[in-house]
Amino acid sequence: MRFPADALFGRENETAFLQDRIDGLSRQGGAVLVHGEPGIGKTALLGEAARHGTQGRHRVLTTVGVESETLLPFSGLHQLIFPFRSLIGDLPNNERDALQAALGITDAPVHDVFLVALAALNLLARAAADTPLLLVVDDVHWLDGASAEVLSFLSRRLESEPILLMAAMRDGYPSHLTRADIPGLAVGPLSAEASALLLDERAPGLARVARQQLLKEAAGNPLALTELATDAPGHETISPDAPWTSMSRRLQDAFTARLRTLPDTTRRILLTAACDDSPSLTEILSVASPPRPAAAVTAADLAPAVSARLVETTGDTVRFRHPLMRSAIRQAAPAALRREVHAALARCLPPGSDRRTWHEAAATVRPDARLADRLEAAADRAYRRGGAADSVFALEQAARLSGAPGQRIERLLKAADQAVDTGQQHLLTRLLDAATPWATTPQQRARIQWIKGGLEDGMRDASEGTALLTRLVRTVMAQDDHDLAVRILWSAALRCFWSEPGDAARRDIVALADALPFPDDDPRILAILAYAQPVTSGSRVLTHLRRAAGRTAGDAQADRLVGSAAVLVGDFELAEELSEVSVPGLRAQGRLGLLARALGAQAWSGAQLARLSSTIPVAEEASRLARETGQTFLHGINVATEARTAALQGRYDSAMELAAQAERIGLPVAARPVLATAQIARGLAAMGAGRHEEAYAHLLRMHDPTDPAHQPALRCYALIELVDAAVHSGDTRRARSVIAEMETAASRSTSPALRSGLCYARAVLADDNGAETLFERALADAGCAWPFDRARVQFAYGQWLRRQRRVTDARVQLRAAREAFDALGTAPWGDRARRELLASGETSRRREPDARDRLTPQELQIAQMAAEGLTNREIGQRLYLSHRTVSTHLHRVFPKLGISSRAELASVFPPVR
Repeated sequence: MRFPADALFGRENETAFLQDRIDGLSRQGGAVLVHGEPGIGKTALLGEAARHGTQGRHRVLTTVGVESETLLPFSGLHQLIFPFRSLIGDLPNNERDALQAALGITDAPVHDVFLVALAALNLLARAAADTPLLLVVDDVHWLDGASAEVLSFLSRRLESEPILLMAAMRDGYPSHLTRADIPGLAVGPLSAEASALLLDERAPGLARVARQQLLKEAAGNPLALTELATDAPGHETISPDAPWTSMSRRLQDAFTARLRTLPDTTRRILLTAACDDSPSLTEILSVASPPRPAAAVTAADLAPAVSARLVETTGDTVRFRHPLMRSAIRQAAPAALRREVHAALARCLPPGSDRRTWHEAAATVRPDARLADRLEAAADRAYRRGGAADSVFALEQAARLSGAPGQRIERLLKAADQAVDTGQQHLLTRLLDAATPWATTPQQRARIQWIKGGLEDGMRDASEGTALLTRLVRTVMAQDDHDLAVRILWSAALRCFWSEPGDAARRDIVALADALPFPDDDPRILAILAYAQPVTSGSRVLTHLRRAAGRTAGDAQADRLVGSAAVLVGDFELAEELSEVSVPGLRAQGRLGLLARALGAQAWSGAQLARLSSTIPVAEEASRLARETGQTFLHGINVATEARTAALQGRYDSAMELAAQAERIGLPVAARPVLATAQIARGLAAMGAGRHEEAYAHLLRMHDPTDPAHQPALRCYALIELVDAAVHSGDTRRARSVIAEMETAASRSTSPALRSGLCYARAVLADDNGAETLFERALADAGCAWPFDRARVQFAYGQWLRRQRRVTDARVQLRAAREAFDALGTAPWGDRARRELLASGETSRRREPDARDRLTPQELQIAQMAAEGLTNREIGQRLYLSHRTVSTHLHRVFPKLGISSRAELASVFPPVR
């Protein structure tokens, strides 16, 4: 069934697009973001979509964001899922507890909004099992921050559900949904023909000159045509000499002019509704009623506003016909009158409620210490419930009402620190700008700079350097606030990873870490040392890593820190192991931001070890989660890791495309680990394709201190690739210089990866007289125990033996290398080994494509989990997907693998490792 052709003038294409999405719900769900300027018809389109959904026997749920000074976390989500509240008890315990805490049913803290989002996804999926759902969200840009984040999460995971999310937002407003990469429907101006038809329908007797001018001024904006036309009859022209103003202002002026024709009582009801965060007609009429003994106002007093088409009423609900009307009514009222209405709203609300506190704050202009304290307490409650943005708003208001300058600056700094969690640069900037004039001490000014660098590990602001942070650490340590000191010092160490502050800055960080009263195996201290001085402090860190791992068992965040430290000092087996160990705990806690980091460390280590069957899906998930959680440069390094795995598989074009994508992310701010990893990927791809000189050039960039791809730790772990490229390009001079430098580094670090690379380099770069001894030594050395590194030594040894005409001995090494390369799935190296064996007179069977070669990364991950015996629900909980989405993926997997049942997966995917 199509939308009626005359339902919306000139919107046939838009309505057809939305209808097709609704009619296809039985096959595929998803999300659509309807966007455009104010008054362009977004709400009308959603209304038509909702009506069509109802006619198609779909269940339609709606929520509307309201521009209000009373923001409560998850209030928008509450409207959507309230009809299904009876299903909450059926959710897994951790999801049930998170959702109940978010909705205020319990007083437990919400540790991470993403666990709430997963609970909402599974709740809605259960509700949609019998009847498809259409979720309609208008003015999404004004939703509370926590609800917007949940909707963003949902929008990327509805494809396999009979659920369609349709959201509308105004152009130019920041929103989590704009970063979600969901399909958009841009709503532009009406055509001239449609504009004329609409105007003639709404104002058929309009004078010719006025009609022409209104069509010109409205420029295809439907709200302007319908609302300005209301005031046009009887006028030959519409202020032709008036200065031009924006259409939003013109419309607000039109609404304000309409207000003047209404009775005083009606205007007071409208102002109350505009200031209230609840659409309850009963509440609004109660607040708008004058003090006794005057008669109370009734719904009849609102009738003139309904007739003037300013509001609509349904049951006990009042709804403004357009958000601009709400804004116009508030702005038209004197500030004193608005404060009076907020005070009246506060008096009708329960004492101690957060809503009452919000309205009291809106009614107050002078400092009020008690009210500021209550606002801060409300902020703490909002933060516990996962509403970081809402907590920030409350703290900002608390700072405004703080009389003492010290309290004001502390609340602004606390708000700014929490604003980092929201990932919203504009919000952070506003708070720090407000705090700066009140920062009177060196510590406060330094904290401002530290918080400013909280987004993206400080990479967005070059002014925030390590020297400032280390000075702040000393100040905080002098006040015995060691926990804050270690947090700030960790920020400084992270800057050593992403950028290059110089040796002096690195030494300063290590000295401060030594001065902090924490044990040597404290995960935070080890991570700081590893990030600040990965080579010089390498042996020291490696000495304590495994002991620290024993102490942190069961602490997912500590395991993640130790795992990331292991990456920097080159113990990739331990890094992969600890990162993998931390993942279940971080998943269970819903800490997706930290989970993306743990998976990223696991993937980087797995790529280094060429464990492709486990690394490919982990790298894809790490990349996806980093993007979802707004960690741009972490996303960049994960994309570069995906490029590495593509190169190892022999997908050279894909590897180069992914490396270029990573470089576009990292280059504007010279994010060194992103660029270094991209060069490794390019070097591997070029080598695999036989472009040895190109590979050599890519890899040498990592060792040039003036190049932004120079990263002191990561460059130590690509020596095998560098030497391989150097030998095949016929130019080993610069590679020998790098190896000499690395030999010096090895005297200060016991890094297994550095040791393995040097074992390979010594043998391959040796002259014929000493090569055999060095090859045998490398194969016997524990540093070459990792299968991929060992296979590369065997391959290079076999090549050398063949050149020495020792064909039989060469075949032994080449066969071992071929078998290892095939088992790992590193097809280019397996092909190279086959060619060398053929040159020695031995043919090899072609490698049969592995199951993993036929699956997408997410399909591979799901198939491996299913092969381990996990149910669809268990897989969904781990991957933040609904069980229906997991089932859909498995049904795609079976034909690709040539199997017909879940039981057969175990034979295709034997236990990894």
